[in-house]
Amino acid sequence: MLIGHISECNYDQRTFQIGGRKYSYGDAVGLFPVDELDATVLQYRDAQLALDDTDGADVIVVAPTNLATSYFLTQHALTVIPVDSLSKAIKAQLNEVVSDPLDTFDFIQIGKWRADSPNHSLAEFANS
Repeated sequence: MLIGHISECNYDQRTFQIGGRKYSYGDAVGLFPVDELDATVLQYRDAQLALDDTDGADVIVVAPTNLATSYFLTQHALTVIPVDSLSKAIKAQLNEVVSDPLDTFDFIQIGKWRADSPNHSLAEFANS
């Protein structure tokens, strides 16, 4: 599972958990809108299942660079795009902005990772 291989990056109090590498939102503009992308696009539960079966080092994440992109990515559905399904043109564009070749990764992740967290009640904080 990915959790053991993830570091955290905080933007505007929202946590984006980063896998192996990251693209800034501006560098990944060719991936948007994902509905128009000529590639396999997994969202919601399918994206979560794909990430559960993948080592975090094999995932490259689109990360926010400011408050506006943080808000956009927080509201975006968890989306996973298999790297091998991308067109040559998109791969070439993305390879220009990352140090490791894109083909060394399995997936590109867009949207906030939904990690398990304990459910707390407000009563727990009353005595703090």
